[in-house]
Amino acid sequence: MVFGRYCLGGDVGPLLQSVPPPLVRQEQDASLALVFVDGPDRLYVLAFNRKIYKVVRAFGVSTQLRYEETYAALRDIYGLGEDRSRFSPDATTPGRRLVAIRRGEGVAMHVWTPSSAWRIELSWTREMGLALAYVATELNAARAQQIDRGL
Repeated sequence: MVFGRYCLGGDVGPLLQSVPPPLVRQEQDASLALVFVDGPDRLYVLAFNRKIYKVVRAFGVSTQLRYEETYAALRDIYGLGEDRSRFSPDATTPGRRLVAIRRGEGVAMHVWTPSSAWRIELSWTREMGLALAYVATELNAARAQQIDRGL
């Protein structure tokens, strides 16, 4: 269960009748995206062939402190994880990295893989701000494969 409500790999059907309803519902072929409001945050529930493959919490407030606190909490549970951040060589300080993120020139990301079935991604990007995602590995790969084939 992700955020106590969403089951990776579970059927998305019950969420379509949820109260309150999703703020946004977008469908394309076998893919479905639902957006829910959760206090100051947004929850994105993504499904493929009616199965939930990704749940993302986009935090309403994106700060260095919130990123560090969330990373520390995840590190305490899952270990160090893998740093997949991408910054230019001159973005060596937290301040320069923050500027790079805000300009869209950098991405802070840590990934944990507690199981071959799912992974956790903590990211900070210009587009999403600070986000915490839980991803069902096989469903995500199946969806990516379908997109690559142009279906």
